[in-house]
Amino acid sequence: MCHSTDSRPPAPPIQGEVASHEQIELTAADGNRFTAYRAEPAEPNGRSVVILPDVRGLHPYYRDLAVRFAEAGFRTIAIDYFGRTAGTGERGDDFDHGPHVKQLTSEHVRADARAATEALDGPVFTVGFCMGGGHSWRQAYEGNGLAGGIGFYGVLRMIEEPTTGPGAPVLMLLGEADRATTPEEYASFQAALDRVGTEHEEHVYEGAPHSFFDRSYGEWAEVCQDAWRRILSFTERHSS
Repeated sequence: MCHSTDSRPPAPPIQGEVASHEQIELTAADGNRFTAYRAEPAEPNGRSVVILPDVRGLHPYYRDLAVRFAEAGFRTIAIDYFGRTAGTGERGDDFDHGPHVKQLTSEHVRADARAATEALDGPVFTVGFCMGGGHSWRQAYEGNGLAGGIGFYGVLRMIEEPTTGPGAPVLMLLGEADRATTPEEYASFQAALDRVGTEHEEHVYEGAPHSFFDRSYGEWAEVCQDAWRRILSFTERHSS
């Protein structure tokens, strides 16, 4: 998995008030009902975020992250992937996500992310982690009504390289010590983005491992703050 069971996201550099946060259910166009977590800022910045988790689905890390994004001014929905195969509701740390990941398709992710996008307003960005990082980039380079797609240490084996474009801009936040995807694979992916004309940015954090975006990793605290600043800059620049 991407993060440990007790991992939690680092705070953003901007920490405003959160008006509300709650677990909800959404329905995709194919009829799938799935669990999500919504957080609303007291003072919206005019931008919205759909969070695409790692292989665990809607783990508490991602509920907390939705609140963190609301603190930074974003209207936010974090989605679960497994409504079709595991139903809705709470799951414990002993949830065996493996069989459900194997049944998940890019079309499922697209439909569910679209449902979350349509429940928000303003420019909407996806932000994903590990498996969700790859899917976040894919949602963006396909377009899907998004303003952009941000991915932390995205796993490229979960997606296909783009063949059409240009899509929405892509931001890649990577750890130099990550071994889930090789530098050569990332280079090939970016070359494919170039071929179809999709704008993209990459930042590789020296020495940082896979799953560095975790408040328990004290040595990466400044890296996490830099990642937050890049997210704020990217979403502001691509909101017009």
